[in-house]
Amino acid sequence: MLILAIILFGMLAGAAAQFLLGRERGRVDWTMAFIAGLAGSFVGGLLISLLAGDGLDLRPSGIIGSIAGAVIVTAIWRWMRNRSAAPTKSAASRSGNPAKRNQAK
Repeated sequence: MLILAIILFGMLAGAAAQFLLGRERGRVDWTMAFIAGLAGSFVGGLLISLLAGDGLDLRPSGIIGSIAGAVIVTAIWRWMRNRSAAPTKSAASRSGNPAKRNQAK
């Protein structure tokens, strides 16, 4: 039962991160919410709880850290996805098509 609660809380933290950063295409990407929520909850929640001196107990500092960690993971994920999907100017200028060269300028 604890594992299901952790997974559910991670998904909620990931969805909250997407709401804070702005949803893409008007909906929540549940795959990203799941992964970012679990990773952010683990890293952010654990780090903030330990720094606050709360240990591993469920406290508000851990919940805030979980959402903050999910926001960071979601922002990095989006940045990396947008970076790899965006065509570069140099690739268009190397193209043999003059129409693409003029669009890049």
